Amino acid sequence: MPTNNLPPALRRMVMIVTWTENALLITMLGLMVALAAAQILFRNFFDMSIFGADQMLRLLVLWVAFLGAVAASREGKHIHVDAIARWLPNRIKSGVVALTDLFTLVVCLALAWQALRFIQSAMISKEMAFGQLPVWVAALILPLGFTLIALRYGLRFMHHVQQARGREVAQ
Repeated sequence: MPTNNLPPALRRMVMIVTWTENALLITMLGLMVALAAAQILFRNFFDMSIFGADQMLRLLVLWVAFLGAVAASREGKHIHVDAIARWLPNRIKSGVVALTDLFTLVVCLALAWQALRFIQSAMISKEMAFGQLPVWVAALILPLGFTLIALRYGLRFMHHVQQARGREVAQ
């Protein structure tokens, strides 16, 4: 997603968020690989396992999947169907893509809202995911991920609207 036409403060904020997303993704993926490898070694060579490792790995898969979805939406590498838009002229194509960006933005915001409601109910219930980790902490990636994806699609929407209006060159 090009950020050339954004105000400097917003461009810097996008860069910081992008760096943070990448750092979290790399850290969690590394932790997931290290924990899985350690679990395999402990089981095969010492006939024991790390307490809570399987639950932690399931949680890390969820977090890595959402952070990967955020990164995919940032890079425009997400799954999308463009059977019709592919053959349209650039300005019309940009308008159609802007509408799909807007639709995706609205859906992600609705999902983020529902995820926040889930977090609130999990906080009230005081249920634990495993050990001393509350479910609401484990599930924080849900509203965070959907919100970040919505923000990316908001930026994409503005970019494609500008393209449809002829103010930016289509890529």
